[in-house]
Amino acid sequence: MAKTLQSSAVAPSMTFSLPWRDYLEMTKPKVVALMLLTVVVGMCLAVPGAVPLDKLVFGLVGIGAMSGAAAAFNHVIDRRIDAIMARTHKRPLPEGKVTVGKAVVFACLLTGAGFIMLYALVNPLTAWLTAASLVGYAVIYTSYLKRATPQNIVIGGLAGAMPPLLGWTAVTNEWHGHAWLLVMIIFVWTPPHFWALAIHRRDDYAKVGVPMLPVTHGISFTKTAVFLYSLLLGVVCLLPVLVGMSGNLYLVGSSVLSGMFIYKAWQLKYQDNPKHAFGLFKFSIVHLMALFIVLLSDHYLPISV
Repeated sequence: MAKTLQSSAVAPSMTFSLPWRDYLEMTKPKVVALMLLTVVVGMCLAVPGAVPLDKLVFGLVGIGAMSGAAAAFNHVIDRRIDAIMARTHKRPLPEGKVTVGKAVVFACLLTGAGFIMLYALVNPLTAWLTAASLVGYAVIYTSYLKRATPQNIVIGGLAGAMPPLLGWTAVTNEWHGHAWLLVMIIFVWTPPHFWALAIHRRDDYAKVGVPMLPVTHGISFTKTAVFLYSLLLGVVCLLPVLVGMSGNLYLVGSSVLSGMFIYKAWQLKYQDNPKHAFGLFKFSIVHLMALFIVLLSDHYLPISV
């Protein structure tokens, strides 16, 4: 009897979970961290010297807050299909750790705080562009495109490709073609990145009725699309060099990374190994992160021949 009471007293402390972890999970911190890396690169490439500290800090916090809000809205909108899919069924909303009402309030607070910070302490252009990206991802993509067309990730990918432009405008308060080249890189990178995951999780998407490309057109067709997009990505990644935005260090680095991406897409297409899809998905994250680090390195450590 004493042992039973002792076990009952200890159990709550062993299963106690901190609520803030659930709210943090809803912001998709790893995804936001990768996005903020591209924001930093956009900021740095926009100016020849150091980025003003106030723009760097307030820009990153404001954009990060609104990006986290978009992710939280995504959790709210997708909560029913998340509960069914193996990859997402342990998210806070399906598990009942956070109520829908609290999640919506949390997302709205993040949105408001981020927008006010960007508008007041960075510039209105960046605030409105970030808000447009949030609407594009949380409303247009998640609420409509994701369930309407197998080209969902292609059309909706523009919202997720905006961070480098947001970083650029945060520092300069103006549009620039070079910033749009960075957007184009992420825009072309997005379909093979997500389609590789969709191949790996095809049965999950089919179960919840989401018309991802492997569900509607088959895995073989999707593998071909991934391979062709990898070739296009390799070309697009060379554009910063062709317009004089980047130099030899980026040329070498991007060429190596593009070659690895194309090779992994070729493996996915022509080698019958179920592990290749998720392997390409994981590598694509490393590819984008490394590509933008090389862009940043090239900006501050130019190599001449």
